[in-house]
Amino acid sequence: MNVPIKTPVEIDRMREAGRQAASVLEMITPHVQAGVSTGELDRRCHEYIVDELGSVPAPLNYHGFPKSICTSINHVVCHGIPDDGKKLKKGDIMNIDITVKTADGYHGDTSKMFVIGENTQGERLCRVTQECLYKSIAAVRPGARLSELGKAIQLHAEANGYSVVRDFCGHGIGAVFHEDPQILHYDGYAPEADITLAEGMCFTIEPMINAGGYRTKVLRDGWTAVTRDKSLSAQWEHTLLVTATGVEVLTPRGEEDLSFLDA
Repeated sequence: MNVPIKTPVEIDRMREAGRQAASVLEMITPHVQAGVSTGELDRRCHEYIVDELGSVPAPLNYHGFPKSICTSINHVVCHGIPDDGKKLKKGDIMNIDITVKTADGYHGDTSKMFVIGENTQGERLCRVTQECLYKSIAAVRPGARLSELGKAIQLHAEANGYSVVRDFCGHGIGAVFHEDPQILHYDGYAPEADITLAEGMCFTIEPMINAGGYRTKVLRDGWTAVTRDKSLSAQWEHTLLVTATGVEVLTPRGEEDLSFLDA
């Protein structure tokens, strides 16, 4: 496995890509409310990325994906396609997944969960899933094994009665949208694939956690992945850099508490 090590120049470009991706989620947050269509959210994000940031939405036309963001509602695990006919309603939970490609050609990839109104079960699932992400991020450091990241997620998810999706994973990222290594969110590495992390690696961690079973299926549109048992699913994602002493989150948002990184 040939995992790219980013140069100082590339790291600066990744920081800017990450900053931009996070800013899209911050921009769109006030607009996520009951009655709005996912198509409208897509247009707002597209216009902001292109007109305000001077970048491009990486998902648009990526292997044929038709929109600029992914909007995954309730039992949709990932890759939900925005649609003017799909309006949010109270009780929905939704993931918005943003990937920006800057003018320099580097990618920032991040996602966030939203709860529309009140949904006690959904709120708990979203909270535990974010905790899974944070526990995995806290394990990132030079010398750690990839398997440590997945184990941290799986242990916390299953301790809370949830399951971890196996069919999708995190990924290396840089000038290429998806590159090595693959980041499993459970303990499933073959020994030869369980590489050691090194300073300068960039990748995403993006656990998808289900309230029911872990099995998924892709709908006829070729993109939308859903839980087979129609249970709720949640996901959070950050782009990360392995540093000399640990990890740097490249896609932090202003409302986040990342103080666990200082422990």
